[in-house]
Amino acid sequence: MKSKYNADEQGMYGRFGGAWIPEMLQPNIDNLRKVYLDIINTAEFQKEYVALLKDYVGRPTPLYYAKRLSQKYNTHVYLKREDLNHTGAHKINNTIGQILVARKMGKKRIIAETGAGQHGVATATACALMGLQCVVYMGALDIERQAPNVARMKMLGAQVIAATSGNQTLKDATNEALRDWICHPEDTFYIIGSVVGPHPYPDMVTRFQSIISQELKAQFKEKTGSEYPDYVVACVGGGSNASGSFYHFLDDEQVKLVAVEASGLGIHSGETAATIALGEVGIIHGSKTFLMQDEDGQIVEPYSISAGLDYPGIGPQHAHLKDTDRAIFLDATDQEALDFALEVTRLEGIIPAMESAHAFVALTKLNIAPEQSVVITMSGRGDKDMSTYMERFKL
Repeated sequence: MKSKYNADEQGMYGRFGGAWIPEMLQPNIDNLRKVYLDIINTAEFQKEYVALLKDYVGRPTPLYYAKRLSQKYNTHVYLKREDLNHTGAHKINNTIGQILVARKMGKKRIIAETGAGQHGVATATACALMGLQCVVYMGALDIERQAPNVARMKMLGAQVIAATSGNQTLKDATNEALRDWICHPEDTFYIIGSVVGPHPYPDMVTRFQSIISQELKAQFKEKTGSEYPDYVVACVGGGSNASGSFYHFLDDEQVKLVAVEASGLGIHSGETAATIALGEVGIIHGSKTFLMQDEDGQIVEPYSISAGLDYPGIGPQHAHLKDTDRAIFLDATDQEALDFALEVTRLEGIIPAMESAHAFVALTKLNIAPEQSVVITMSGRGDKDMSTYMERFKL
């Protein structure tokens, strides 16, 4: 879809994006950039991709009217149920797409980074489906707090390698994956899990996740007679579920796009991942974007209770949406997200992922009128976060 909010041919979203990478990584990126659009735009690719989304992933995911949440907040609340995908999150939309690209390019070994573990599980799942070797890099801290997903990856046949540098979370896992890719350019394909990294990754991942808003638009029209909700809300770390949720509404200015990032213990606590609130323009993992950094340009280590949101940067398209005021950016603390996780569970019988729980905080921070409609993307289910919930809620 052509839009002033999407990437140009150089992978730039306004002043953000591009491919700011070391020379040793250039051949890998150039090879992918030259072929990815030609591959994914073929009828053969689209036929296989759409069939797998339908028959294997379980799409389309429902658009659910949350009656009790709507009553409490005196508005119309809909949930886009990405938690009902195979593997329990939106991540599978992207890994199925990228694994097909990798296979077309003749790659036999797949590497990935993961924070909350959902992308790692989705990658391991796709590799098992296609019979490809899988190596997943994951921060040592995240391995501890996301044990169920680590076990799932191993059961699926993936090798899980701990990243022990930095604060041992998503940023550090990404660093290790990039190093691996530099050392294995011939046989290895790097499946990035979010709309981050050098071009063409932000664009490619967004295209695969755009199935969310494609379905959402049609489903909303079926339920209400209009294609356009007043608000579309998603949590954002790197930002892939948000990019997918926003994609088909980018040029529909009547739809307010709302991204909720994790502010941890508070914006100014020193323990936060609120990149848009605190970040300045910089380079991270090959992309120019907003980045949490100190006065010397060194990355500030992020913190969030959510393993999938504690990233010090943000996807370059989201930086552009902020720059152009096309999207509204809010933040949610650990406690606010925990409170909504419990509320959504008790009111709707749906246990959200810790990441998704952050998005619901928008209901208290937006001035939504009773006649208006808000769609919240439920990016994942809460199974993986039960140890956190058990500890915090004394279950």
